[in-house]
Amino acid sequence: MAASITSISYTASLRSFPSKTHLRPPNPTLKNLSFLHKIPSSSISIQTQFTPNPPSSSLQQIPDSDTQSAPDDESILSSLPPTLRDIVRLFRTVSDPRAKYEQLLHYARTLPPMDPSLKTDRDKVRGCVSQVWVHARAISDAEVAASSESVRVRFEADSDAVITKGLASLLVQGLSGCSASEVVRVRPEFLGLLGLQQSLTPSRNNGFLNMLSTMQRKALEIELGGGGGGEASVVNDRLGIGSEKVEKDEILSGGDANSGGGEGRLGERGRRIGEVLMRELKPVELRIEDESHKHAGHAGVGGRAGEGGETHFNVRVVSEAFEGKRLLKRHRMVYDLLKDELESGLHALSIDAKTPEEIGGN
Repeated sequence: MAASITSISYTASLRSFPSKTHLRPPNPTLKNLSFLHKIPSSSISIQTQFTPNPPSSSLQQIPDSDTQSAPDDESILSSLPPTLRDIVRLFRTVSDPRAKYEQLLHYARTLPPMDPSLKTDRDKVRGCVSQVWVHARAISDAEVAASSESVRVRFEADSDAVITKGLASLLVQGLSGCSASEVVRVRPEFLGLLGLQQSLTPSRNNGFLNMLSTMQRKALEIELGGGGGGEASVVNDRLGIGSEKVEKDEILSGGDANSGGGEGRLGERGRRIGEVLMRELKPVELRIEDESHKHAGHAGVGGRAGEGGETHFNVRVVSEAFEGKRLLKRHRMVYDLLKDELESGLHALSIDAKTPEEIGGN
């Protein structure tokens, strides 16, 4: 017997990089500095309706995302592993944009060469204007202390564009040697703290986020025993600062992206995502946000992604199916359920996966 149709409220929010850097760095003495060795949110709320045949569980409306405060600088910094945090703080000590730009060029020059055999489609970063490759491997027991509680990851990267190469080098230096969990906890908003907005075009910003997403995906796959070589989505965990509870969990992809609508009703892909999650996870709460319109700078691709430009979504799922599962396992569950979409044009899927008990405890 068909279930009664239930409406679920969704909100699409618009994020953008600020046109100016709102930082208050000290006035450095540049003559003594040889080398320095997303994001505020303005939201547009749009209500759409998703009406599959839901399971019998009641669905609760979740507060609009634009009512949640954007993370402050310190919370973003605290999500970074120590080496990357130091890099960001050193960039922030310089107020001259030219000095920041020169430092980025220095990172490009000092990036260790990448083995040409690794420059394959398997390790190519999608969605970048220039060619970029990222390779990840687990650090062997001989390279890391035996007491390490998590898999450690080492990255290699290269690009045919000097600015992109500098950004890749920054990430390689900041993330190599970190545990997989440290890598996937990194908030992409930290790019705004570097103060490079005057040096980076929107397409470079998108490319940087795609590089980070690729590294996070590969780190997760290594953690889960997949070898870090897949081409589908990236799981980017964002944990609550000072808390073990999830603040925001993301699956991002290194894929290209089209300009999305983000307005009005959910399109075909959004409805398919909702139907799969309703059927398989039987959530007590579900929200889907189409934010494809925020990624108009990405290169276009064919396939089903062209159907209305549905390439980027935020999804929040509250389900008993997550009970007793670690964060990465929850992400893997959603990743597997939406694998067909991720392989056919869905480029970024931001996930917040919680249990009813966790929601009740907030």
